[in-house]
This record gives sequence, structure tokens and C-alpha cells, in this order.
Amino acid sequence: MKSELKIGIALGAGSARGWAHIGVLRALDEAGIRPQIVCGSSIGALVGAVHAAGQLDALEEWVLGLNWHKVLGFFDISFDGGFLKGAKLISYLEDHLLDRSIEQLKLPFGAVATDLRSGREIWLREGRAVDAVRASIALPGLFTPCELDGRLLVDGALVNPVPVSLCRAMGADLVIGVDLGGGRMARRASAARREKSLNMIEVVAESINIMQVRITRSRLAGEPADVLVAPLLEDIGIMEYHRAAESIAEGRAATELALPQINRLL
Repeated sequence: MKSELKIGIALGAGSARGWAHIGVLRALDEAGIRPQIVCGSSIGALVGAVHAAGQLDALEEWVLGLNWHKVLGFFDISFDGGFLKGAKLISYLEDHLLDRSIEQLKLPFGAVATDLRSGREIWLREGRAVDAVRASIALPGLFTPCELDGRLLVDGALVNPVPVSLCRAMGADLVIGVDLGGGRMARRASAARREKSLNMIEVVAESINIMQVRITRSRLAGEPADVLVAPLLEDIGIMEYHRAAESIAEGRAATELALPQINRLL
């Protein structure tokens, strides 16, 4: 570790672009920068929990092996509060990557979810790790809400897409934030160039993403990260989970650009 400062990393929301977090974590580790506190929102919660469990190698191997047909295999259709139940994905995570509680993870971890009834931001810092991930990734209209501890929880991106505040609350002195939504408006032009109409899932997800980008700007303005890593992912579609190699490479590249700033602060 390069400094006595306690480093936290806030892994942001971004659907399929979330595999970029793997590249971010790899680049930091290779530079000798290893965050002691890991927080995540939505897909950032998934990658963050797996990293905190010490299973990043296994996650990277799995996502690099995904193709479109394998991605579809995890889609369990539902018409009860969302298009997908998410049970297949959570079952896989629990069986292969997250078979423990948050308290048993190797690093302190927190996930963000949203209370669907009250709209409150919920911080998940104890209990089964897969439950926290399931709640945090429950994109409204796409995944069914998650019932947890008497609350109906949905995607953390609705309230805190890059959870810098949670990192600080957990004791981080320096927070590295990872924003996956910075180039999303350019994505719309890219999609138009492909002359492809959007399906129902893409319409819902793109609509929520527009809201997410604006929420991110607002939250980061009031609660800025010490360093913000923003991979260029505008060409990665929100459901293109099979394009992990590209996302990981972009995450690594963006982090390498940010390393001089991080080292100055350390």
C-alpha cells in the first residue's frame, strides 16, 4: 500500500458496461493501489461484492466466456413486477462466486438499493451478499423488485449511482469513484447510426439510464469523489454483457490515465 490513507472505491451503475470495473480494479492492483473499502451500486455492487470476496479472477473468466446465447440463458421471464426474475443469475453467483455473508467477505463492502415504497436510499452492509447484489441490480421494469427484511427494494442507481457517500460513511479517507455513464448521451447517436430499432427492454433501460446520468451528475456535484475514473463506454450497449473484453479494456485504460492524479493524492 502506497499510503496510510484508507482508500475506498465506489463502483458505479451501468448495466453491461459494469464489466469495466474489472479493468479498473486490475489496473489499480497492478499499480499497488488496493482499496480497503468497496462499495457499489447496481452492476457495481455485483462486481464489488465478488471482488471483496476475493473472486475477481473467477468473475473475469466467466464474463469473458459469455456470448449472447449464454446471456439469454440467464434471462428467466416474469410478468410480476418486472420482465426478469433474476433467479438464474443469483443462483449462479451464489453457487460459484458469492456463497457467504457480507460480514465474511475479505474486504468491507456496502451496496446501495432503493426502497420502492418510500424512495429512500438503503445501504446494505450485512446479511447474504447475493441478497444485497440482487436488491441493488433490480432495474425497475427489467428485474422484479427484491423483498428483503420487510422492504421492497430496487436498483440503487435510482438514488445513488456512484456511492461515494457510502464509502466515506464506511471510513474511507480517499474515494476513487467509477462513473460508467459519462458518455451515454453519445451512445444514442451511435445507436442511430446502426439503424436498429430498440426493443422493449432496451427502451426501458435506456430511459432509466438517462435519469441515472442526471442523478449521477447531481450526486457527484454535492458529494465528489477525490478521483473520478470515467471509462469511454458509449459504444457498449446496456444489454451487451457479452462484450466484456472491450469493457474491461476501457476500464483499465481509463484507470491508467487517472493513476498520476491518484498517486499525487497518496
